[in-house]
This record gives sequence, structure tokens and C-alpha cells, in this order.
Amino acid sequence: MDSAITLSRGDITHLNVDAIVNAANPGLLGGGGVDGAIHSAAGPELLEACRLLNGCETGEAKLTPGFRLPASYVIHTVGPIWRGGNNREEELLGKCYTGSLELALLKELTSIAFPNISTGVYGFPKALAAEIAIAAVRHFLARRGAVIQITFVLFDQENENLYKKLLKA
Repeated sequence: MDSAITLSRGDITHLNVDAIVNAANPGLLGGGGVDGAIHSAAGPELLEACRLLNGCETGEAKLTPGFRLPASYVIHTVGPIWRGGNNREEELLGKCYTGSLELALLKELTSIAFPNISTGVYGFPKALAAEIAIAAVRHFLARRGAVIQITFVLFDQENENLYKKLLKA
């Protein structure tokens, strides 16, 4: 397993890292799943900060303070909705990870936690999403020579098994 990549099972809002990544919707104004949990834990200041960002396009990433979270920052990224795989979904999902890492580098962050972007209500196949996430992170770290501790926060046993298998490869 990569020394710069670790796995954690549980609630991303409890992690003490420089930044957590929010699998946001385009409006950035909260929602269900990870997005709702992050907004709830960060407090109402997060919603106000997100309003100032004027939304976010699919595949892009934007940064706010973490407010009441243990993490100093929240990186908001909008994953693609799975529509069968012929609408650049794989490319856009990869951009979510690399764009988030670019923001982390700009802020000189050394630790970042990612949820399973797009695999909930957006319907991205979990195995394919895990492959894309790990490949994007590995490629970014190698290409940029970046030293960032990456934690993939896994909500369920299925995702945990997928990531463990892929990281051993």
C-alpha cells in the first residue's frame, strides 16, 4: 500500500486533517449524504461562505474555511452524475480529485481526506470510481512530487474492500 495513502472507515467530519473534501452539488448550498453531514458539522458559517462562491461546475473544486470542523478547510468538488459512461464521467471524476489536490498544494496543505465522490445518489459505479480515485491521486502525487497525506474515508464495507484490493495492486 502507498505510504502517502491511508484508509479510514467512518465519518469524514471527525478527521483532524488540513482539509476534507465535500462531495457537493453544483449550488454548494448543502444537500444529503456527505454534503449534508459536512454542512451540519461545520455550522451555518459554511453555508454563508459557500453562497459567496457562486456555485461550482462539475469536475471543479473550490475552497472554504472548515469553521467548526477539526479540519482547517473544506474543499468542495462536484462529481459527475453517472449517465452510462458516455458523457465524460470518468474524466470529470478524475478532475474532482486532481482539482482538489491542486487547491491543497496552493494552500500548502499536507493532509487531505476524500469521500467516495459520486458513488451515492449520483450513481457512479463504486468499483470504477475507486479505480479512478486511486489512479488520479497516485498520478498527481508522482507527477507533482507532492508530499500530501491522502486519506480515503470509506462509508461502507463494500468501498473499504474495493480500496484495500486496489491499493495492494
